[in-house]
Amino acid sequence: MRLLSQVVKSAVSQRDWSRRHFWGWLNAVFNKVDYERIKAVGPDRAAAEWLLRCGAKVRFQGFDRWHHDYNGLPTGPLGRYKIQGIDATESCIMYRGFDHLDGLKHVEEIKLSKCIYIEDACLERLSSIENLQESLYMMEVVSCGNVTDKGIVALHKLKNLEYLFLSDLPGIKDKQTTVGRLQTALPRLDVELDLE
Repeated sequence: MRLLSQVVKSAVSQRDWSRRHFWGWLNAVFNKVDYERIKAVGPDRAAAEWLLRCGAKVRFQGFDRWHHDYNGLPTGPLGRYKIQGIDATESCIMYRGFDHLDGLKHVEEIKLSKCIYIEDACLERLSSIENLQESLYMMEVVSCGNVTDKGIVALHKLKNLEYLFLSDLPGIKDKQTTVGRLQTALPRLDVELDLE
């Protein structure tokens, strides 16, 4: 009986591992950057397609509503629709796909909430994108368990960032020092913390 129990436990854990491995692989495929597609449809359309494919939402300049349906993306002349907001709540975006953000010039707001693949390297990459350094003024990082002090401090490069909301980030160990370093680099920055 004990042997049968061990065999069943082994089979179940193997199945769970296979399922996690499959979804991890699929999410990596969704994040693959297609540079030819970016050239063909422009950076905003290609980034919108990537974000929606990964489960995020986008808001375009001149629109109040968030687009979440890949098939419902607006069509029109190349470069007509510019991404103004990104809500990546519970999406599978990961570092591998961040090259999609390079050509975006109008993103004012980014919300990263419950994103299991977001880590320090993602925030460092996001902060190094010159266009976002100029345009981004509002950001939220919530329940992204792989983010530490290092990733948050990297946001200091976003020189126009005015509002940052941080919540449920267990990787942040020294809240006061981290926020202090950010506010020293970005004097206009208002940081709201809910890290208890």
